[in-house]
Amino acid sequence: MPVIAHDLARRTFLIALAAPLFADTHQEMLDFLAGLTAALSEGNGLAFLDRVDHAMQDYYKLEQNILALTEQNEVSTSIDMLRQEGDDRVQTLELDWFLQIRSREQSGPLERRRQNVKCRVERQKKNKWKIASIEPVTLFAPPGVR
Repeated sequence: MPVIAHDLARRTFLIALAAPLFADTHQEMLDFLAGLTAALSEGNGLAFLDRVDHAMQDYYKLEQNILALTEQNEVSTSIDMLRQEGDDRVQTLELDWFLQIRSREQSGPLERRRQNVKCRVERQKKNKWKIASIEPVTLFAPPGVR
């Protein structure tokens, strides 16, 4: 029995040491997502894209979608984190992403979209988190293009 108690005490100690790292990473992800929503809601496509790795597959398509979406529309967005896995260098997120898109045209249409999004976020140079992959990219297409 002492071996089990010792093992349990050691595991508890290691978990206690690691808990602040997970809590900090979780808060960093919440802050990162808040920056994404703020950029879209402010109509600042470039600020959104600044949080995306330009080497990401489909970056060009995402860039076109985001810039057209924010240029032609007023966008309100919210993100709920459904799942978070990873460490202090790489995070895999499953997000419930809601977009409300209103055309800038006088009495233009209103479109609502809600979709589960899978996102891989990596810590890069200067300790900045960047989106390394995001699916589906089509969620961010301007109305009429999807």
